[in-house]
Amino acid sequence: MAYFLRYLKNKEYQPIMKKTENQMLVIFGASGDLTARKLIPAIFNLYKGNDLPDNFVVLGVSRSDLGDLKFRNKVVLESPYLEKERKEFDADYIQKFADKLFYEDLGSDYDISYERLEKRISDLDQKYGTEGNHMFYLSTPPSLYEPIAKNLSDQGLNDETSGWRRIIVEKPFGYSLESAKELNDGLHTYFKEGQIFRIDHYLGKETVQNLLVTRFANSIFEPLWNRNYIHHVEITNAESVGVEKRGGYYDKSGALRDMFQSHLLQIVALIVMEPPLSADAEEIRNEKLKALKSLRIMDDEKTLFENTIRAQYVSSKIDGQEVNGYREEEGVDKNSTTETFAAVKFFVDNWRWADVPFYVRTAKRMPTKVTEVVIHFKTPHHQIFKESGISNKDNKLVIRIQPDEGILIKFGVKVPGQGFEVERANMDFYYSSLTETHVMEAYERLLLDAMQGDATLYARADEVEAAWAFVDPILDYWNNGKDVKMYGYAAGVWGPENANELIKGVGEWRNPSENLADESGYCVIC
Repeated sequence: MAYFLRYLKNKEYQPIMKKTENQMLVIFGASGDLTARKLIPAIFNLYKGNDLPDNFVVLGVSRSDLGDLKFRNKVVLESPYLEKERKEFDADYIQKFADKLFYEDLGSDYDISYERLEKRISDLDQKYGTEGNHMFYLSTPPSLYEPIAKNLSDQGLNDETSGWRRIIVEKPFGYSLESAKELNDGLHTYFKEGQIFRIDHYLGKETVQNLLVTRFANSIFEPLWNRNYIHHVEITNAESVGVEKRGGYYDKSGALRDMFQSHLLQIVALIVMEPPLSADAEEIRNEKLKALKSLRIMDDEKTLFENTIRAQYVSSKIDGQEVNGYREEEGVDKNSTTETFAAVKFFVDNWRWADVPFYVRTAKRMPTKVTEVVIHFKTPHHQIFKESGISNKDNKLVIRIQPDEGILIKFGVKVPGQGFEVERANMDFYYSSLTETHVMEAYERLLLDAMQGDATLYARADEVEAAWAFVDPILDYWNNGKDVKMYGYAAGVWGPENANELIKGVGEWRNPSENLADESGYCVIC
């Protein structure tokens, strides 16, 4: 490991960089929170890292009456999200970046003629030499995707005769399988699939991408990555906060739609997929599709009852502070049956994963914010150290996605002294150890990939539909099944006790702490 770190820090080491062509980024919904909080800071990081092309501009588009100067002030010069950067760099450097940003007011509606917008794009294109390469980022509700795509098409802004045209859409991509198909069909009316980039910021995280490298570039893992050596797989996504100001949105979505269908099933696909023929984007996405299609769909009530659990957090005290229950949150129906905790046990129907259970949970108001994958390996068939208790402590490969990003291997070692007392030891790697290497944030990485036309980390239409095909029966059961339980759990604990029944017989949930190498207790309730 030490050699690896020295290698990465070596000044002669240079990552292979793809060419980023001159282009314009057009952001719809530019007056919203996402633009100021995530997109513009990501673009600034690309700017200071010299990752932007020579000729690059951003055109913000929205229904707010801002103009170029007000927009620059809002997202750069007075933005709280770039306050640190304004202190770090001189004013001229910041201003030079801000001057790359422009704004066009659409008026009262997104669904209008884009004739004026097309002229503004054309003028900026000619003045700043972006060579007809336009990327449209739709930071808007999904209901506006098709109208915006149509209006762009009406002005020929989807035409790639003179430069490429790409469109990026944010999740949620659909509310169900049917609505996802409608969204896909609507976009495909005006843009080809190769022009559409469905962004999932989780796939931009370095450790998610490292799943591919961990699996396919290391001979110590790939031969073991199957049912012969892996006992079960566990994925936890936990947030310490509640729904905050998103109660109105969240109550119509829930944990299964908000996190499981998109982020977590994409991670599952990377774990389950077969080796692609190459690192080509389409080859990787082809294998991800096969993986998602191999998930065993649960469509009878008995199976769904035994393998799914939903719950809501209830009021409690955390660190001495009163915390509202979910039904007490602003914008939430007082009789809501929307889940803030979802846990699902499922199987994968292919040779590699036959009979290996997957346990995936996601929730709000947990003890800490964390996302990680745990690969539990089988114990040796012949145990010669039974009296040491080592058989109750399986080998684990822990891939921490956030925070404290890194990889942890847990394995058995002999405790010094007489006899064979065996204990678990940790071997770990942290991305924070790469102090001289810039680790890109998720939006930074994904935006740069889209600028370069690399769709590897973006979901394809058939992937999205395959994920919904697995999730839809669960949602239908929870909404319409007989005697479906909604459990409660105190805010600040690791979910309802009933969730332990789901994993009973194979072990117990790993309740991770903020630090990768540690495991927490069951709860932090005061």
